Amino acid sequence: MTEKQKKAKYREDEKIIENKELNIWEALLPVFILVAMLAYNVYVFGDDALSGSNQFILLLGGAVAAIIGFFNKVSYKQMLAEVAENVKSTTGALLILLMVGALSGTWLVSGIIPAMIYYGLQILNPTIFLAACVIICAIISVATGSSWTTAATVGIALIGIGEALGISLGMTAGAVLSGAYFGDKLSPLSDTTNLAPAMAGGELFSHIKYMAWTTVPTITVTLIVFIILGFTIDTSGVADTDAILGTIDATFNTNGWLFIVPLAVIFMIVKKAPPLLALLIGTLLGGVFALIFQPEIITTIGGGDSLNFESSYKGILNAITVDTAIATTDPALNDLFSSGGMAGMLGTIWLIVCAMVFGGIMDGIGALERITKSLLAMAKTTFGLFASTVGSCLALNVTASDQYLAIVVPGKMFSKAYAERGLAPENLSRTLEDSGTVTSVLVPWNTCGAYHSGVLGVGVGEYFLYAIFNWLSPFMTLLFAAFKIKIKQLQSTN
Repeated sequence: MTEKQKKAKYREDEKIIENKELNIWEALLPVFILVAMLAYNVYVFGDDALSGSNQFILLLGGAVAAIIGFFNKVSYKQMLAEVAENVKSTTGALLILLMVGALSGTWLVSGIIPAMIYYGLQILNPTIFLAACVIICAIISVATGSSWTTAATVGIALIGIGEALGISLGMTAGAVLSGAYFGDKLSPLSDTTNLAPAMAGGELFSHIKYMAWTTVPTITVTLIVFIILGFTIDTSGVADTDAILGTIDATFNTNGWLFIVPLAVIFMIVKKAPPLLALLIGTLLGGVFALIFQPEIITTIGGGDSLNFESSYKGILNAITVDTAIATTDPALNDLFSSGGMAGMLGTIWLIVCAMVFGGIMDGIGALERITKSLLAMAKTTFGLFASTVGSCLALNVTASDQYLAIVVPGKMFSKAYAERGLAPENLSRTLEDSGTVTSVLVPWNTCGAYHSGVLGVGVGEYFLYAIFNWLSPFMTLLFAAFKIKIKQLQSTN
């Protein structure tokens, strides 16, 4: 199949709507208004903007696009049909998000996630403290899928240890965030890792596999830099993690057998098992291991006095579906040992559905087609298209002040542009993560920048230079694009 035939096939499959009466400024107006409304909304609500107000703003953006569509003779029925197609296209991603929530719940109560943290903390060594911070936070963020949780728990402890050792707070915070965002970007438990392929039209595990090509070199360079920095600074004192390890050991039955479950899931993924099947089996195995290794925790969650069928059933189902918290003697660990279950994913699902409404109406009135043509006209090369994506993600992190929106809006706008060039969706989803997810923490007024600087007690200006993984990632993705390394093409279907 020739390049021209591929494009024609894509156009036929995706039913791209063209509207010759719509000009580029009319097409861009809903985007400009949306960004302005989102920026103000985040200013007013701060971190709470994701609790629902941002979702409603996306619907208002869709309403603006619909008004422009009416003025350009686009029917309500056509716009609604495109919204339905958009929402339908995310069905797999939404189900995976629900299953990820379920898996995180059973992996918590079974002790799998605590075991990862327990053994991860033991690699801490004062002589290579900064590099160890990266590794520890990377392990924990991969296990939890959350940079926010990692920074607010182990990150705070590492900041205290670093300060006791006489290490710059900016250096320690940069190392913590570099490791934390490695997992936030790469973990299948991360909402942004699920969101990026959903917006680009790709598949979760294919996205993770393809993203590793830029992520592994970036984290490797980051580790090398921190190892070198570690040998150029003087440290004093002892990094004491005994209290944290003791609390975990007293709360959970931690042992090597627990790693059978994540290894089984990894094996299924490598063998290309359907993602939903792999996550379902991982969830069920987590429940079984919880009954075997953490019976007291299951009894408590199930509301029983002793382990029996009813309390076991309630304990496992509660861990899978709703908020679950396991109390310890350490307040910081209490925040870490909590999970929202499937219910905890509903906010992200809500965001995706509202984004699909906005994107569907934009598609229905022909705005995305008009924007795509303009982008392709300006981006004469593949590198130009990648650079435009990176620039858009960075601009939205600065203006809209939210990493989710820096993924959602460019993802929806650029998906057709990539397909027009015969590029697989993995290229777009990887670029969205390389430039949207990780750079959010570098903007002081972004929700991520404000959160992390507040939690760690270190200003963005102090850690900016040392958050090496975060600012290096966009350059890495552009480097791969410039030299045409691992640029996946749309596969022929004939």
